[in-house]
Amino acid sequence: MNLRDEEAQHLVEHRLPAVVAHLWRGQEATVPGLLHAGLAGTHFADAQDAVVRLVADAGNVAGQWAEKTAQAAAKEVSRSVQALVNEQQRAVSNLLERHDNPLVLADAMAIDHASGQLGRRAQVLGMLTGSWPGRQRVAAPVLDVVRAGAGRIRDYGRVEVIGELPLSVVSRAVEPVALAVAELLDNAARHSEPSSKVLVGFVKGNGVSIVIDDAGVGLKPEDRAWAARFLPGQEPVLLTQLRHPFRLGFAAVGMLAARYGFRASVDSTSPFGGTRAVIHLPEALLTAPPEPQQTVTPSPPIPEGSTTQRDVPAVRTEQPQHHPEQAVQARPDGLLQRRRRQPQQPPAASAGPSSQTPTKSGSSVGAFVRGRRAAQAESTSDERNV
Repeated sequence: MNLRDEEAQHLVEHRLPAVVAHLWRGQEATVPGLLHAGLAGTHFADAQDAVVRLVADAGNVAGQWAEKTAQAAAKEVSRSVQALVNEQQRAVSNLLERHDNPLVLADAMAIDHASGQLGRRAQVLGMLTGSWPGRQRVAAPVLDVVRAGAGRIRDYGRVEVIGELPLSVVSRAVEPVALAVAELLDNAARHSEPSSKVLVGFVKGNGVSIVIDDAGVGLKPEDRAWAARFLPGQEPVLLTQLRHPFRLGFAAVGMLAARYGFRASVDSTSPFGGTRAVIHLPEALLTAPPEPQQTVTPSPPIPEGSTTQRDVPAVRTEQPQHHPEQAVQARPDGLLQRRRRQPQQPPAASAGPSSQTPTKSGSSVGAFVRGRRAAQAESTSDERNV
C-alpha cells in the first residue's frame, strides 16, 4: 500500500469521524493532521483538507438549520400550550363562580394547580426559544416571590420557608426570580424522598441569597457537570444538543440569571446530605418594601367662634382604616391581591398554597382560587411572552 492509499484510509477512519463527532457535540472540530507529513503541500494533501472542510461546513449548516427548525417548532408549541392553559384557567374561574359545592371546588383547585404547572413548563420552553417571561407591575417582597415559585411545583406542600427579610424584589425581576426558584425547588423535590422537606432560607450580605436545601442523594457527576455548564448562563442553549430526556431546568435558570443579573449555583452539599441550591440577588435587584400609605381626611367641623378653632389644623393624617368590604387576599403563588369581599364571605386563605381541607370550607377554597385568577391582571406580557 503506497503513501496515498494509507493517507486516504487515515482520512476515512480518523479525520472525518473526528469532524462528525465534534459536530454532534456542538464544538469546533479538532481534526487530526496528515498521517505522513511528507505529503504536506501536495495537491493530494490539499484535496484531502478540502474534503475535511467541506464535511465540517456542511455539518455546521445542517446543524444551524436543524436548530432553527427546532426553535420555531418549540416556540409554536409553547404558545399553543400556554393559550390552552389560559383557556382552562378561565374555565376554572367560571366554574368557581357558579358552584359552591366543596367537592367541586376541591376538584377545581386540583385542576387549577395542575394547569399552573403545565403553564410553567410551557413558559420555560418558550423562554429557551427566545420569548421573555411576563413582567410584574410592582415590586414584591422576597418571601412572596419564593412562595410564588413554590406554588408552581407539584410538591409545594413539602416546601418550608424559614425566616423573612424586609426587602422586595424590583418589579422587572419578580417573575424571572419566581420562575428560577420554581425550577430549583422542583429539582430538589423530585430528587429527594417524598416524605422529606425542602427547606428555603435567606442569607443577607451584598444582596440576598435564597438558599434551598434538600435531603436527597445529591447530584450525579454528569448532572453536576451539566449544571456547571449551563447555570452561569454564558453558553448558548441549543435544543438540538440537550440531553434525552430533556432537562430544561438548569438551562432555563442560567438563561434567566444572565438576562436579569442574578446568579445561581448547585455546587454545594446541603447539611442533610442532599444538594444546596443558591440564588443570589444583588443589591440592584432589591428595594425597600413600600411604606404603608397615609390618607388625608378633613377634620371635624369646628363651631364658628370657638376658642379652639385656630388651634385645629384644616386636615389631619391618619393610618388607613380597615374597611369590612375589602380584604387583602393571598394568591396561591404567594403574592397578595386586594379584592372586594363578598357579603358573609369566609376569611381568605393565608399566603402560599392552602393547607385547608376543601370540604371544611368550600367558599374559602373558591375565594382562594378566584384570588389567583383575579391577580393575574397584575402581570403583563406581550405576544412574545409565554
